[in-house]
This record gives sequence, C-alpha cells and structure tokens, in this order.
Amino acid sequence: MGMRVDIVTLFPEMCQQVLDASILGRAAKRGYIETHCHQIRDYTLNKQKQTDDYPYGGGCGMVLYAQPIADCLRAVQQEVEAQGRPKPHIVFLTAGGQRYTEEHARRLAEYDNLTLVCGHYEGIDERVIDAFADEEISIGDYILTGGELASLVVADSVLRLKPGVLAEQKGYEEESYWDGLLEYPQYTRPEVWEGRAVPPVLLGGDHQKIDAWRGEQSRTRTRLRRPELYEAWCRTHPITELPKWKRGENVRLVKTEEQFRAAAQLFAEGRKTVCADGWTAEYLETLTPEVFLEQLKQEKQDGWVCYLHYTKDVADGMVSVNHKTGQVEHLFVSAAARGKGIGMKMLDFARKKLPEWPHPELTVLDINTRALALYRRMGWAIEGIELVFDPEKFEDVAVESRLLKMRYEG
Repeated sequence: MGMRVDIVTLFPEMCQQVLDASILGRAAKRGYIETHCHQIRDYTLNKQKQTDDYPYGGGCGMVLYAQPIADCLRAVQQEVEAQGRPKPHIVFLTAGGQRYTEEHARRLAEYDNLTLVCGHYEGIDERVIDAFADEEISIGDYILTGGELASLVVADSVLRLKPGVLAEQKGYEEESYWDGLLEYPQYTRPEVWEGRAVPPVLLGGDHQKIDAWRGEQSRTRTRLRRPELYEAWCRTHPITELPKWKRGENVRLVKTEEQFRAAAQLFAEGRKTVCADGWTAEYLETLTPEVFLEQLKQEKQDGWVCYLHYTKDVADGMVSVNHKTGQVEHLFVSAAARGKGIGMKMLDFARKKLPEWPHPELTVLDINTRALALYRRMGWAIEGIELVFDPEKFEDVAVESRLLKMRYEG
C-alpha cells in the first residue's frame, strides 16, 4: 500500500486530472501511490451549497466557512482509518505558511498519508486551521487565485520521492535542491544545434570526468544564481579531503628574477579577473605585470614570502605568507589551471607554512564568490570588513564591493 495523498478543494476535477496524468498517474495505476480529491461543497449545510461569506470586521473578498472544511476533513480521516492507516498529516496551503523547500518535501514524504487543504478567495476561517492543521505551507512569496496549484506542487514534489514513482532513485538525488545546489546543465541530440555544441566532456565516455564536470557546473550555477543557497551549502559541505598532489607538481620559493616575473604575471592575471566586475576598464588596464613585480619585491623587503606552484615546470599558481603578521595573501591560479584543485592545495600549503600562527588571516573581496566559497569550505570564517570600495569615494570603482577579513578556525 503506497503513500496516500488527499486534496480538499473546491475544484477536485482540476486537481485529479493533473494527479492522474504522466508519472504520478502511472505510479498510481501500479499501486505505488494513491491520490484522492474531495469537494468541499459536498459538505455544506445550506441549500445554496454556499462555502463562503463576508469577513467579520469588514474588508474586501470572501472567507471560506470552517464547517464544510471540517466535515470534509473528518470524512477523509474516516476513509484513511478504514484502510488501517494512521491519522493523516494535515497541511493547509496558505499565504501565511512557511515557505516550501525540498527539505519540507523530504519530511512530508515520510508520512504514510498526507491531506492538503486548498484555500480560496480571501482565505479560510482561522478556527478550522487552528482545529485541524498540523502545519501551514506557502509555495512562495506571491499570490494565487486559489490553493489548488500550490497543493499540486506539494503533492508532486512529495510523491516523486516515493519508491517506484521514478525509474531510479538517482533521478531525484541529482535534481536541483536535493543536495542544496542547482542542477547542472543537461544536453541531448543532436551534438550540434544551431551552431551550439554539446560540451566535449559529455561525449568522451569518461564518467569520472563527467561527474567532476557536472559537480563543478552545479556549484558554479548555484554560486552565480542563488548565492544564499551556495553559502548555506558551503557551511554544510566542508572540504575534508584535499586533492592529491600529482607527479610533476611542486611548490618553489620565489627567489630569482625569473620567478618574480612569473609570479607578477600570475598576480596581474588574477587581480584583473577578480576586479573585472567591480572596477573601471581604465583601472584594469593599469594592472600590469610590471606593477606587481615592483609590489612583490617591496613586499619581500617587508617580510612577505612568495611561493609558486609548478606543474611540469610551468608556473600556474602562487601564494604569499607573512610570518611577522600571520597573513596569507595573493592566492592566484592561472586561468588554464583552474578547476584542478591547485587553489585548495596552495591555501593549505600557505596555512601550514605559518605553524606559529594557529589562526592566520587573509582578505578577499565579497564579489570574488568563488574564492570566498573555497575559503569557507576550508575552515576560514569572516571576521569583519576591512574596507568598502564605494564608487562615490573611489573614482576607479564601478560597483560597490567589500574587502572581507577572514580568520582560520579549522
């Protein structure tokens, strides 16, 4: 006996038609789930079959009576009990309910049976909500003409999680929001459509590389489109295992003129990338390797130590540390080498180069969301704001940003 969902509504045909279609309809026919829609109007006590009236205290619109909803819910409870099921969990779909998320769907899917009550007009008499509701849910911060669409959203998102509804469990575990991230982009035939090609990695058959690409795409999409989701994901998904160092990788102390120039080149490339969305084009033109070459040499005089990461004798990453102040700065990876874990390795390397400082510090721009996420996941916490780049105060600044101070907490 599969999960049972009942919808209490003024428009049962509308709801049942959706529930009987597509994936949910097929699952119901096979006995994996059970759905029923109930007409509130059938339980009215007046001849006109009226279900609403004007609100006490005045105001526009109409309010649904408590009595027919209550009697309808009691009838549903009797049906459920006759099946030998436990008492249904009752949810009212209201604008004042908790905002619905995937976490709610997973929790509701644990019940044997669920009853969804659709609001309409200006709302429902609060007394029936107080008497019957186990909880109230809103599917978003907008207004609908009734709760039917909201109830179908909840029913669909809950029932799809039940065994047998989807062909594979993986079908929902890789969907958006399941692990707190948005889903990676999907492609199908043909390989090239109107000049747009499918990413080559998806055509190579290397499933390890495909999984890595999809993970990166999912994280990037979430970081750019839903930063609040990504921030929450970073807090709950710390990096506990660093990528292994590969043959041909090593870190060298910057000492020679050639090494300083290679570091300055990386510095200029990295700083331009970070500042691209927040500073003027004129300012970006001034970020040359020559400028950073002088800065790195001066910083050496001030106690900073710079390191270069090499892959097969090609400098593709850098970081600087200061033993006097316990600071880590200038963590940059070349564009060609990004996505290979070099940033993680270099940040871990830099922190370990400061054993006398159990809580080293670094700074990062809040618009550099990629780096900010990495630092959070590696145990660094925001301590405060070092500087605010306000376009009204800095002529080279196009978009306001903040330089955040972070501290290693482990």
